[in-house]
Amino acid sequence: MSAPISNVRPAPDQVLADIVDYVLDFRIDGAPVLDTARNCLIDTLGCGLEALSYPACTKLMGPIVPGTVVPHGAKVPGTPFQLDPVQAAFNIGAMIRWLDFNDTWLAAEWGHPSDNLGAILATADWLSRTAVAAGKQPLVMKDVLVAMVKAHEIQGVIALENSFNRVGLDHVLLVKLASTAVAGQMLGLSRDEMINAVSLAFVDGHSLRTYRHAPNTGSRKSWAAGDATSRAVRLALIAKTGEMGYPSVLTAKTWGFYDVLFKGNAFKFQRPYGSYVMENVLFKISFPAEFHAQTAAEAAMTLHGRLRAHGKRVEDISKITIRTHEAAIRIIDKTGPLANPADRDHCIQYMVAVPLIFGRLTAADYEDAVAADPRIDALRAKIVCVEDMQFTADYHDPAKRSIANALTVEFGDGTKLDEVVVEYPIGHKRRRAEGIPLLVEKFKTNLARRFPEKQRQAILDVSLDQAKLEAMPVNEYVDLYVI
Repeated sequence: MSAPISNVRPAPDQVLADIVDYVLDFRIDGAPVLDTARNCLIDTLGCGLEALSYPACTKLMGPIVPGTVVPHGAKVPGTPFQLDPVQAAFNIGAMIRWLDFNDTWLAAEWGHPSDNLGAILATADWLSRTAVAAGKQPLVMKDVLVAMVKAHEIQGVIALENSFNRVGLDHVLLVKLASTAVAGQMLGLSRDEMINAVSLAFVDGHSLRTYRHAPNTGSRKSWAAGDATSRAVRLALIAKTGEMGYPSVLTAKTWGFYDVLFKGNAFKFQRPYGSYVMENVLFKISFPAEFHAQTAAEAAMTLHGRLRAHGKRVEDISKITIRTHEAAIRIIDKTGPLANPADRDHCIQYMVAVPLIFGRLTAADYEDAVAADPRIDALRAKIVCVEDMQFTADYHDPAKRSIANALTVEFGDGTKLDEVVVEYPIGHKRRRAEGIPLLVEKFKTNLARRFPEKQRQAILDVSLDQAKLEAMPVNEYVDLYVI
């Protein structure tokens, strides 16, 4: 006979306790990291504003039941909606991720830590409006920036050594986890309640990566993070009621996360939680493209100019070789028909062909009207990817964290252009001085898509002033974005 199963409730798994203790106890006061968080905030909101130009995104905006307005609810920037925090988190999370233009973290598991802003801003805004209505003090934007740093850290540090994609799970699992933790802290949960909330995030159902890969690539990848952030707020609110948690959710034999979903392996950790991820996060500044292709698109832009300088046409090209890293080959090396914009912005051949032909790569270039140009597929068919083992090693090296791509263009007459190598994209920490002014210009461009000049200037006056932004009540800052 088998031994009876012990029903003694164990202490919380260490992973749960470490996340919660970090969120509750770690102090983030450093000016440089909060400055980076401010730049992350404005860039993320700007990405959301640009997405509101696309009906495929805006059809998902608003309350679940049309016409619903929540008194003292969270407002959705760039829209007239005022919603409960769960649905507001979905709206904000979906719009900021829609165009694949917000920040990126590349490791064993890649992802977009600013996806967590959906939960953070919705929760902070709702709490602030509720507090003001009750004659109490609202949260200030520094609270939002600190929560962003901590959410980035939880998602990114776990991602460093643990690949969820290799077991078929989507990286938004980590968004749900990080958002649950920081939303719980803003809601005032006790340590035990926060552990319960984080355990609920792990015991939850988790998204498959089906919608990110051929032949099923589709638009759910653009709202998956919104779904994760909204679920996080919901779980934190459930825990706030005193609902129980599941302390060995990871380690329980047979029924725990490790055995059911992680092939029996425990999480590995490269470093303790601090502020490393926000300090090293990658901004998408130049191109709305899957990040493993950012340097390839940059190299293609350079080659576009060289083609013209050498009197060559795209039609003269016989072959393009992309020397790249393993992750790019696994995720975005794609042949065959591309069914929709979500398919195209995850195809490195498409993201190289467009700038070579047109000298640009914008969100609109993934739409059907541009994709119908026969030159794109003709050029895609001439592009091959090969792995460079050193590029792969440098991609995983914590001292480098490069995302290198190198392009060589050959012509039918036997000549070729010198290879163009780009190791670090302009949004990399090593190129901050070059990148941040362009990030600010990107923000200004995105503000102009939605707001008149006077409103744009009011947003900029606060958003570009660190001290002024940190001190501003959350509800007053969000009100600047209301239409």
